[in-house]
Amino acid sequence: MNDLNDPPNWNIRPNARADGGDGSRWNYALLVPMLGLAAFRWIWSRESQKEIEKEREEYRQRTAAFQRELEAKYHAVISESRRAVAHLSLELEKEQNRTASYREALISQGRKLVEEKKLLEQERAQVMQEKRQVQPLRSAYLSCLGQEEDWQRRARLLLKDVEGALSERQSIYCSLLLPRGKRLQLEKSLLGRAAADPIAADLHMAAGLTDIFKHDTHCGDVWNTDRRQNGRLMWLYLKYWELTVELKKFERVQKAILEK
Repeated sequence: MNDLNDPPNWNIRPNARADGGDGSRWNYALLVPMLGLAAFRWIWSRESQKEIEKEREEYRQRTAAFQRELEAKYHAVISESRRAVAHLSLELEKEQNRTASYREALISQGRKLVEEKKLLEQERAQVMQEKRQVQPLRSAYLSCLGQEEDWQRRARLLLKDVEGALSERQSIYCSLLLPRGKRLQLEKSLLGRAAADPIAADLHMAAGLTDIFKHDTHCGDVWNTDRRQNGRLMWLYLKYWELTVELKKFERVQKAILEK
Protein backbone atom coordinates (compact mmCIF):
# COMPACT_ATOMS: atom_id res chain seq x y z
CA MET A 1 0.00 0.00 0.00
CA ASN A 2 1.17 3.52 -0.79
CA ASP A 3 0.76 6.58 1.31
CA LEU A 4 -0.55 9.35 -0.97
CA ASN A 5 0.56 11.97 1.52
CA ASP A 6 4.22 10.93 1.34
CA PRO A 7 6.59 11.99 -1.45
CA PRO A 8 6.75 9.68 -4.39
CA ASN A 9 10.14 8.23 -3.73
CA TRP A 10 9.13 7.11 -0.28
CA ASN A 11 6.65 4.54 -1.48
CA ILE A 12 7.48 1.18 -2.94
CA ARG A 13 5.86 0.52 -6.17
CA PRO A 14 5.16 -3.00 -7.25
CA ASN A 15 6.77 -2.66 -10.57
CA ALA A 16 9.70 -0.61 -9.49
CA ARG A 17 12.18 -3.46 -9.91
CA ALA A 18 10.83 -4.36 -13.34
CA ASP A 19 11.03 -0.84 -14.48
CA GLY A 20 14.70 -0.56 -13.27
CA GLY A 21 13.88 2.25 -10.85
CA ASP A 22 14.88 2.68 -7.17
CA GLY A 23 14.08 -0.90 -5.90
CA SER A 24 17.70 -1.76 -5.16
CA ARG A 25 17.98 1.28 -2.96
CA TRP A 26 15.22 -0.04 -0.80
CA ASN A 27 16.85 -3.42 -0.63
CA TYR A 28 20.04 -1.87 0.67
CA ALA A 29 18.07 0.19 3.04
CA LEU A 30 16.56 -2.97 4.53
CA LEU A 31 19.85 -4.90 4.50
CA VAL A 32 21.78 -2.43 6.62
CA PRO A 33 19.41 -2.58 9.58
CA MET A 34 19.29 -6.35 9.29
CA LEU A 35 23.06 -6.54 9.26
CA GLY A 36 23.17 -4.19 12.24
CA LEU A 37 20.62 -6.29 14.02
CA ALA A 38 22.60 -9.42 13.21
CA ALA A 39 25.79 -7.79 14.41
CA PHE A 40 24.05 -6.60 17.55
CA ARG A 41 22.66 -10.05 18.12
CA TRP A 42 26.10 -11.56 17.57
CA ILE A 43 27.73 -9.07 19.89
CA TRP A 44 24.94 -9.47 22.41
CA SER A 45 25.18 -13.28 22.16
CA ARG A 46 28.93 -13.15 22.68
CA GLU A 47 28.66 -10.82 25.64
CA SER A 48 25.83 -12.88 26.99
CA GLN A 49 27.95 -16.00 26.55
CA LYS A 50 30.77 -14.32 28.47
CA GLU A 51 28.38 -13.33 31.22
CA ILE A 52 26.99 -16.84 31.25
CA GLU A 53 30.49 -18.31 31.40
CA LYS A 54 31.41 -15.84 34.11
CA GLU A 55 28.30 -16.65 36.10
CA ARG A 56 28.90 -20.34 35.48
CA GLU A 57 32.49 -20.05 36.67
CA GLU A 58 31.41 -18.09 39.74
CA TYR A 59 28.71 -20.66 40.38
CA ARG A 60 31.23 -23.45 39.95
CA GLN A 61 33.62 -21.70 42.33
CA ARG A 62 30.86 -21.07 44.86
CA THR A 63 29.74 -24.66 44.47
CA ALA A 64 33.31 -25.90 44.88
CA ALA A 65 33.82 -23.64 47.89
CA PHE A 66 30.53 -24.73 49.37
CA GLN A 67 31.46 -28.36 48.71
CA ARG A 68 34.86 -27.85 50.33
CA GLU A 69 33.16 -26.18 53.28
CA LEU A 70 30.71 -29.07 53.54
CA GLU A 71 33.56 -31.56 53.28
CA ALA A 72 35.51 -29.67 55.97
CA LYS A 73 32.44 -29.61 58.22
CA TYR A 74 31.84 -33.28 57.45
CA HIS A 75 35.42 -34.18 58.34
CA ALA A 76 35.21 -32.00 61.45
CA VAL A 77 31.99 -33.72 62.49
CA ILE A 78 33.55 -37.11 61.76
CA SER A 79 36.66 -36.21 63.79
CA GLU A 80 34.57 -34.89 66.66
CA SER A 81 32.42 -38.00 66.54
CA ARG A 82 35.51 -40.20 66.54
CA ARG A 83 36.94 -38.27 69.49
CA ALA A 84 33.62 -38.57 71.30
CA VAL A 85 33.47 -42.29 70.53
CA ALA A 86 37.07 -42.73 71.70
CA HIS A 87 36.34 -40.78 74.89
CA LEU A 88 33.18 -42.76 75.53
CA SER A 89 35.05 -45.98 74.82
CA LEU A 90 37.73 -44.98 77.32
CA GLU A 91 35.14 -44.01 79.94
CA LEU A 92 33.30 -47.26 79.29
CA GLU A 93 36.52 -49.22 79.72
CA LYS A 94 37.26 -47.34 82.96
CA GLU A 95 33.74 -48.00 84.20
CA GLN A 96 34.05 -51.66 83.28
CA ASN A 97 37.38 -51.87 85.09
CA ARG A 98 35.88 -50.07 88.10
CA THR A 99 32.89 -52.39 88.04
CA ALA A 100 35.20 -55.38 87.80
CA SER A 101 37.21 -54.05 90.75
CA TYR A 102 34.04 -53.54 92.77
CA ARG A 103 32.88 -57.03 91.85
CA GLU A 104 36.20 -58.53 92.91
CA ALA A 105 36.12 -56.50 96.13
CA LEU A 106 32.58 -57.64 96.87
CA ILE A 107 33.51 -61.24 96.14
CA SER A 108 36.58 -60.95 98.38
CA GLN A 109 34.53 -59.26 101.10
CA GLY A 110 31.89 -61.96 100.79
CA ARG A 111 34.50 -64.67 101.17
CA LYS A 112 35.98 -62.86 104.14
CA LEU A 113 32.56 -62.56 105.75
CA VAL A 114 31.93 -66.26 105.17
CA GLU A 115 35.26 -67.11 106.80
CA GLU A 116 34.52 -64.76 109.71
CA LYS A 117 31.08 -66.32 110.08
CA LYS A 118 32.64 -69.77 110.21
CA LEU A 119 35.15 -68.61 112.83
CA LEU A 120 32.38 -66.97 114.86
CA GLU A 121 30.32 -70.13 114.68
CA GLN A 122 33.31 -72.18 115.79
CA GLU A 123 34.03 -69.74 118.64
CA ARG A 124 30.36 -69.77 119.61
CA ALA A 125 30.32 -73.56 119.63
CA GLN A 126 33.49 -73.57 121.72
CA VAL A 127 32.03 -71.00 124.13
CA MET A 128 28.81 -72.98 124.45
CA GLN A 129 30.82 -76.14 125.14
CA GLU A 130 32.91 -74.34 127.73
CA LYS A 131 29.73 -72.88 129.20
CA ARG A 132 28.25 -76.36 129.52
CA GLN A 133 31.46 -77.50 131.17
CA VAL A 134 31.66 -74.47 133.44
CA GLN A 135 27.99 -74.44 134.39
CA PRO A 136 28.35 -77.16 137.07
CA LEU A 137 31.43 -75.40 138.44
CA ARG A 138 29.57 -72.09 138.47
CA SER A 139 26.67 -73.65 140.32
CA ALA A 140 29.05 -75.18 142.82
CA TYR A 141 30.90 -71.86 143.17
CA LEU A 142 27.70 -69.92 143.83
CA SER A 143 26.56 -72.56 146.31
CA CYS A 144 29.86 -72.44 148.20
CA LEU A 145 29.90 -68.65 148.03
CA GLY A 146 26.44 -68.56 149.58
CA GLN A 147 27.62 -70.87 152.33
CA GLU A 148 30.57 -68.59 153.04
CA GLU A 149 28.39 -65.50 153.36
CA ASP A 150 27.73 -66.30 157.02
CA TRP A 151 31.44 -66.62 157.77
CA GLN A 152 32.14 -63.35 155.98
CA ARG A 153 29.32 -61.60 157.86
CA ARG A 154 30.75 -62.73 161.22
CA ALA A 155 34.23 -61.66 160.09
CA ARG A 156 32.95 -58.14 159.25
CA LEU A 157 31.28 -57.87 162.67
CA LEU A 158 34.54 -58.94 164.33
CA LEU A 159 36.54 -56.32 162.44
CA LYS A 160 33.99 -53.64 163.30
CA ASP A 161 34.22 -54.50 167.01
CA VAL A 162 38.01 -54.61 166.89
CA GLU A 163 38.13 -51.24 165.12
CA GLY A 164 35.96 -49.67 167.83
CA ALA A 165 38.04 -51.22 170.61
CA LEU A 166 41.34 -50.14 169.03
CA SER A 167 40.04 -46.59 168.51
CA GLU A 168 39.04 -46.44 172.20
CA ARG A 169 42.40 -47.93 173.29
CA GLN A 170 44.31 -45.35 171.17
CA SER A 171 42.20 -42.50 172.56
CA ILE A 172 43.04 -43.67 176.10
CA TYR A 173 46.72 -43.91 175.14
CA CYS A 174 46.71 -40.36 173.77
CA SER A 175 44.71 -38.91 176.69
CA LEU A 176 46.48 -37.22 179.56
CA LEU A 177 43.56 -37.73 181.91
CA LEU A 178 42.36 -41.30 181.42
CA PRO A 179 44.09 -43.97 183.57
CA ARG A 180 46.69 -46.31 182.04
CA GLY A 181 45.09 -49.33 183.70
CA LYS A 182 41.91 -48.96 181.63
CA ARG A 183 44.00 -49.14 178.46
CA LEU A 184 45.83 -52.25 179.66
CA GLN A 185 42.54 -53.92 180.57
CA LEU A 186 41.16 -53.16 177.08
CA GLU A 187 44.32 -54.56 175.43
CA LYS A 188 44.02 -57.73 177.52
CA SER A 189 40.40 -58.11 176.50
CA LEU A 190 41.27 -57.73 172.79
CA LEU A 191 44.07 -60.30 173.01
CA GLY A 192 41.77 -62.74 174.78
CA ARG A 193 39.10 -62.41 172.11
CA ALA A 194 41.71 -62.80 169.35
CA ALA A 195 42.85 -66.04 170.94
CA ALA A 196 39.34 -67.44 171.48
CA ASP A 197 37.60 -66.40 168.23
CA PRO A 198 38.28 -68.88 165.35
CA ILE A 199 37.89 -66.12 162.74
CA ALA A 200 40.45 -63.97 164.57
CA ALA A 201 42.71 -67.00 164.67
CA ASP A 202 42.38 -67.43 160.87
CA LEU A 203 43.39 -63.78 160.47
CA HIS A 204 46.35 -64.13 162.90
CA MET A 205 44.92 -61.15 164.72
CA ALA A 206 46.76 -61.73 168.03
CA ALA A 207 50.17 -61.06 166.50
CA GLY A 208 48.91 -57.91 164.84
CA LEU A 209 47.35 -56.62 168.05
CA THR A 210 50.58 -57.20 169.95
CA ASP A 211 52.47 -55.25 167.31
CA ILE A 212 49.96 -52.38 167.52
CA PHE A 213 50.15 -52.21 171.33
CA LYS A 214 53.96 -52.04 171.23
CA HIS A 215 54.59 -49.69 168.31
CA ASP A 216 51.53 -47.56 167.53
CA THR A 217 52.25 -44.40 169.52
CA HIS A 218 50.84 -41.85 167.10
CA CYS A 219 48.41 -39.28 168.46
CA GLY A 220 46.64 -36.25 167.09
CA ASP A 221 47.11 -32.75 168.51
CA VAL A 222 46.14 -31.92 172.06
CA TRP A 223 42.69 -30.59 171.20
CA ASN A 224 41.85 -33.42 168.80
CA THR A 225 38.41 -34.99 169.28
CA ASP A 226 38.38 -37.22 166.19
CA ARG A 227 39.46 -40.75 167.09
CA ARG A 228 40.47 -41.42 163.50
CA GLN A 229 43.28 -38.89 163.88
CA ASN A 230 44.90 -41.13 166.50
CA GLY A 231 46.99 -44.12 165.51
CA ARG A 232 48.59 -45.15 162.25
CA LEU A 233 49.67 -48.76 162.49
CA MET A 234 46.24 -49.84 163.73
CA TRP A 235 44.53 -48.52 160.59
CA LEU A 236 46.99 -50.37 158.38
CA TYR A 237 46.27 -53.61 160.23
CA LEU A 238 42.52 -53.07 160.02
CA LYS A 239 42.77 -52.58 156.23
CA TYR A 240 45.01 -55.65 155.99
CA TRP A 241 42.53 -57.78 157.97
CA GLU A 242 39.65 -56.54 155.77
CA LEU A 243 41.48 -57.62 152.61
CA THR A 244 42.43 -60.91 154.27
CA VAL A 245 38.74 -61.61 154.95
CA GLU A 246 37.98 -61.21 151.23
CA LEU A 247 40.92 -63.41 150.31
CA LYS A 248 39.96 -66.05 152.86
CA LYS A 249 36.44 -66.14 151.45
CA PHE A 250 37.65 -67.11 147.96
CA GLU A 251 40.23 -69.51 149.35
CA ARG A 252 37.55 -71.30 151.37
CA VAL A 253 35.26 -71.43 148.30
CA GLN A 254 38.10 -72.83 146.16
CA LYS A 255 38.89 -75.43 148.78
CA ALA A 256 35.24 -76.47 148.99
CA ILE A 257 34.95 -76.81 145.17
CA LEU A 258 38.17 -78.85 144.92
CA GLU A 259 37.00 -81.17 147.66
CA LYS A 260 33.85 -81.90 145.69
